[in-house]
Amino acid sequence: MLRLVRAGARAWLPPIHCQRLNVLAEEAVQPPEKPEPVASAGPQAPVLRKCELPVPSHRRPVQAWVESLRGFEQERVGLAELHPDVFSTAPRLDILHQVAMWQKNFKRISYAKTKTRAEVRGGGRKPWPQKGSGRARHGRGVAHGPRGPTSYYYMLPMKLRVQGLKVALTIKLAQDNLHIVDSLEMPTADPQYLTELACYRRWGDSVLLVDLVHEDMPQNIVTATAGLKTFNLIPAVGLNVHSMLKHQTLVLTLQTVAFLEEKLLWQDSRYTPLYPFRLPYCDFP
Repeated sequence: MLRLVRAGARAWLPPIHCQRLNVLAEEAVQPPEKPEPVASAGPQAPVLRKCELPVPSHRRPVQAWVESLRGFEQERVGLAELHPDVFSTAPRLDILHQVAMWQKNFKRISYAKTKTRAEVRGGGRKPWPQKGSGRARHGRGVAHGPRGPTSYYYMLPMKLRVQGLKVALTIKLAQDNLHIVDSLEMPTADPQYLTELACYRRWGDSVLLVDLVHEDMPQNIVTATAGLKTFNLIPAVGLNVHSMLKHQTLVLTLQTVAFLEEKLLWQDSRYTPLYPFRLPYCDFP
């Protein structure tokens, strides 16, 4: 009787290895669980800037790499198109020299002044003629000497000054001394980081950084350049030929590039005089 019960139980219950096979088959049928997405710290999307202003049909936009100040390795994070009439104009060195000399002299005032015979103390009749007697010159006062203060102020035409800016930008880009960055954001305000970054990218000893508005400049770059003598930070409206020639490397933001293109190209197409007929300049873009 006991043997019959055991034989029935064996026939009704499946073997152990069959149970294991059934468990494996059920696991294989079940769909695998999808892993949760993990935020990847991969490379960012490239920065692409297209020239929005109309380009002449016989010319092509100039391309330049877009860099970043957030790291040493982020030397090429995108590509930007530059207007050829601003960054690829004819290299007129004569215009560049005229603008540089004008910028140097138009604020100059000479205070050199000499006294005439009427202003010198003492005086009277000259004891002997100036020449011919063989003796030393005697007599007080200077004839035809400088009568300062003397102003050297003069103004160049606006078209010539605008052309000087274009030529300076063109030469900087042709010499690989013009760099474009997406922004002036830096991970730290340490001046040593900025100097090491410039040395790593071979920017030279002096760097001029230009942003659109002074109030919107990042605090880290303002603090870092405040402790460096050869790194200067200026707004876009203050960019000039003398500063570009004084510094070895020029660094512009994307917003500054758009601002310069708009303002400099507007000077080529304006039809009303800037001065002295109507002030302020109401037709400024």
